[in-house]
Amino acid sequence: MSAPHDASGVHSVLGVDAGTATLREADHLIHDLVERLDLPGGTIACTHLIRTAERRGTAVSFALPGVAVAESAFALLPGATEGVDVGAALGERAYGPAVAVRAAALAAAEHTARQGGRAVVFPGADRLTGTVTVADVLALTSVERVTVLGTPAGGQGPDPVFPVQTRDHVRPEWREGALTLVLVPAAGGTLAPFEVPNPTPCCAVHS
Repeated sequence: MSAPHDASGVHSVLGVDAGTATLREADHLIHDLVERLDLPGGTIACTHLIRTAERRGTAVSFALPGVAVAESAFALLPGATEGVDVGAALGERAYGPAVAVRAAALAAAEHTARQGGRAVVFPGADRLTGTVTVADVLALTSVERVTVLGTPAGGQGPDPVFPVQTRDHVRPEWREGALTLVLVPAAGGTLAPFEVPNPTPCCAVHS
């Protein structure tokens, strides 16, 4: 099922690699940078698994609403990550250790193409707490498509009235150009996000 909300638009994507290994660490990094860089509400921030010969870990990316916002974030990043070996990439611009820069560039490219990336911060994410409906997910957030694991690709998706137990942990992914939330059947005839919080929702201290 697709949403009436459209996450498209002109975005400049900043890639960052701070050496994080796990998704949980990367989630914390995203929340910290959103706060330290004072990023606007329209930001979509994602994690990206990096598996190259020189780097195995998780980089992050930030799709920012406008070139000026991206340039400002790029300029402020060194001060916000002082004491940490960070690589960053914004278009043709980059700074930091070469290995980290290449990982950051991979993350930025994947997000720019909207072919990969697990969204941690996205418009409307704060509305996804407790139990909501499929219709709520599509109407209140930048999630564009909802699917149920194991159903045929290209199907209509779950009924809009189906309840979704968010567990206060919702991580949609970019798939074929659309921000997509994958759900699985849950107790009581409800649905729940495929990704389970481990062991509790990450970054509860940021909420």
